[in-house]
Amino acid sequence: MKIALTVAALGLAVPGIAAAQDLRFSMASTQECFASEGTYDECVGASALRCMEENDGGYSTYGMGACYEYERAAWDAELNRIYQLAMERAREMDAENGSYAPSQAEALRAMQRAWIPFRDRKCDYERSLWAGGTGGGPATVSCLMYETARQVQTLNLTFPEG
Repeated sequence: MKIALTVAALGLAVPGIAAAQDLRFSMASTQECFASEGTYDECVGASALRCMEENDGGYSTYGMGACYEYERAAWDAELNRIYQLAMERAREMDAENGSYAPSQAEALRAMQRAWIPFRDRKCDYERSLWAGGTGGGPATVSCLMYETARQVQTLNLTFPEG
């Protein structure tokens, strides 16, 4: 499956990161994994992991949360891009099918709107497993990252790019 993350090499600074905690981040590891025919399970999180490995303090609770957040933001940008593409195609299909078929655009919008609270509740549960411990923050952001990537995969399978 071809994945073209539009956020090529994020050299971002996440708002709120202290100057002493300047983390370098790039989506290169994830992109390289997909380019070598890696699966979602193998590739999602690869850039966050490299961020943790290559930055001082990357394995601190704060560093892990920030590295996961960088990759989550990249997946979120990709989700927005692929959703817009899927919506355009769904509208085209609605126009072709006429009024006799259920609207794909309406179904896609409803699915996406239902997915958001599902993702959030799933990740709230993930956080609860940490019983208030400091690992709950990074675990939550990691969950959001993985769930967002899975939704990209779902939309890519439904509306593959040509």
